[in-house]
Amino acid sequence: MQVSITMIRNSTEQFSRIETTCGLLLRQLQEIWSEMGENEDEKDAALADIEKECLLVYKRKVEEASRCKANLLKEIALGRAEIAAIGSSMGGQEIHCNGRVGENLKEELENVTVQLEELRRKKAERMNRFKEVIDQLLSLSFQLGDSTDYLKKLGAEEADLSLHKLEDLRRQLAELQNEKSKRLEEVERLLETLKFLCSVLGEDLKDLTRGIHPSLVDSNTRDVSRSTLDKLDFMIGNLRGVKLQRMHKIQDLAVSLLELWNLLDTPAEEQKTFHNVTCSIALSESEITEANILSVASIKNVEDEVIRLSKLKITKIKEVILRKKLELEEISRKVHMAPQVLKSENFSIEAIESGVKDPEQLLEKIDSEIAKVREEASSRKEILEKVEKWMTACEEESWLQEYNRDDNRYNAGRGAHLTLKRAEKARILVNKLPGMVETLTAKVNAWEDERGHAFLYDGVRVLSMLEQYKTLWEEKEFEKQRQRDLKKLHGQHITEQEALYGSKPSPGKSGKKPLRTALPSSAMNRKLSLGGAMLQSSKPEKATLNSKKTTYYDQNAPSRRESTIPNPSGRRNSELPGRLRAKNVPGAGKAVMNKGRSPMLRKPLSPDAYPTKSSPKTNEENRRAAVPISEPTTPAASVAMSEATTPFTPASKAVKKRLDNAEGVEYSFEEVRAGFC
Repeated sequence: MQVSITMIRNSTEQFSRIETTCGLLLRQLQEIWSEMGENEDEKDAALADIEKECLLVYKRKVEEASRCKANLLKEIALGRAEIAAIGSSMGGQEIHCNGRVGENLKEELENVTVQLEELRRKKAERMNRFKEVIDQLLSLSFQLGDSTDYLKKLGAEEADLSLHKLEDLRRQLAELQNEKSKRLEEVERLLETLKFLCSVLGEDLKDLTRGIHPSLVDSNTRDVSRSTLDKLDFMIGNLRGVKLQRMHKIQDLAVSLLELWNLLDTPAEEQKTFHNVTCSIALSESEITEANILSVASIKNVEDEVIRLSKLKITKIKEVILRKKLELEEISRKVHMAPQVLKSENFSIEAIESGVKDPEQLLEKIDSEIAKVREEASSRKEILEKVEKWMTACEEESWLQEYNRDDNRYNAGRGAHLTLKRAEKARILVNKLPGMVETLTAKVNAWEDERGHAFLYDGVRVLSMLEQYKTLWEEKEFEKQRQRDLKKLHGQHITEQEALYGSKPSPGKSGKKPLRTALPSSAMNRKLSLGGAMLQSSKPEKATLNSKKTTYYDQNAPSRRESTIPNPSGRRNSELPGRLRAKNVPGAGKAVMNKGRSPMLRKPLSPDAYPTKSSPKTNEENRRAAVPISEPTTPAASVAMSEATTPFTPASKAVKKRLDNAEGVEYSFEEVRAGFC
């Protein structure tokens, strides 16, 4: 209040002095105008001008003072607003800038300015603290690979510089520092895992880590960004996959090694080199820690060893296969079988060498075939024994037929009694042939029904052989019956002729009896595949006699069996007119035997052929239909005959009785002369 009064007094005094000065100047001007003689109007006009100019000056000064005051008020308001803003941004209480009583604007402005400078200093300090924290946050976020956009915006803003915000940023900084520490530990752990995997797999660690990030190779500051961690995880995952793959591969190789060692009896010294490999068979992925055990070079070394042993194994398997094939051939040969596995081109050594077939599969195939052949051989044993007995009987039948055609079989000589014993045994065995054939056929049929395929003997079906034998046997029996009937008719015709014309003495009874020359009879041999009896009928031509009637009878006489067949007329063969018996003529029998037999010896189990000679037929023969005897073609031994199985129809009792009389009884030379046959 006192200051205001003082200021008012000073202003009043100043105006008083100005007013006094202006009054003095005005009186002086009036004096001058009076001296000059200015009229009153001019004086009033001049005073009015002076007054206007003074008003203008005052007015201008008032305006300038007003503008200055406004500027002061504006500066004071801006200062106060900035003070309030700084206080608000710094989170403090609202700062009131109330002026003191009697304080002018300039003093107030000065106070505001001082207060504002203090707040600005505090704000700068606060911003520096924020900047330090934000810079650290930016650095850690960059290292961790996090986004830094919000931190950059935060550094540019000054709206919130409160301590709470600063503490929040410091808390974020602590979290990032903790995250960085964890990531550093994770990076070190991943690097250790990567180093371990590279050691086991034999890979270069530096090349792999340099490809991920250069800071991971001999650097104090590790890159802990998320991308680096992801790359490390991805690399470790790949290496673990490679490790697992190589582990399975080397374990498979180790198993193969053990199998090959056991198979080839490899010495223990050679096995020591790969002892570490074979020990890893039962290990899990985490238990395999030996350096370079899963390296490419190590696996290649094991593969080379397995390949070497496999080649050696294949060589030995080939030897085993050859032995097995020989064994199979021997077993098949003994049981008269033809194994199909030996005929296939896919089961040969060439197929193994060309890679078409796996030798182990081929060996298994041959083993299974051997087991199959052995099993089938055991089932064929009984039938094979009967087949062998049947074929032996057929051979004896063939020998007996040759023996019966020998006219000198009763001549005394060395070993004649042994031949007679063999002939007796052969007759007994031949008489059993029909029963043997029936039994064998039934056995083979039962076997084929049970097995579902044909019973083959050296590639030929046994039933076909039996059917062919039955057919030939029936043909032989039919031919024997026909020969007997023809012989009977011929005897009756001769008897009728003798009754009409009388018997004509034999020209051989007057003088010396000439020797009868006999032309060799034609014999056709037919061979049954792998067995069968011979049906052979010799047809000796009669000696030409002087009598025309006798020659006619001899030309029309059919071929007959040897003297073992009984004469149906009841007369001795030597007593029939117009006939000469070779046995009654010394030396003639041998000539007939040597000339009448086929120049080719009949093979065992081959059929006899009965050639017939065309001759004039009697009325009874013309009434009877001629039955041609067809010669069955001989089947090849290598081709199985596909014939329908027909039941064996035995001959009638009369035929069988005549057969037994004809071939079952052998008569001696003296018995023939005595007329017992």
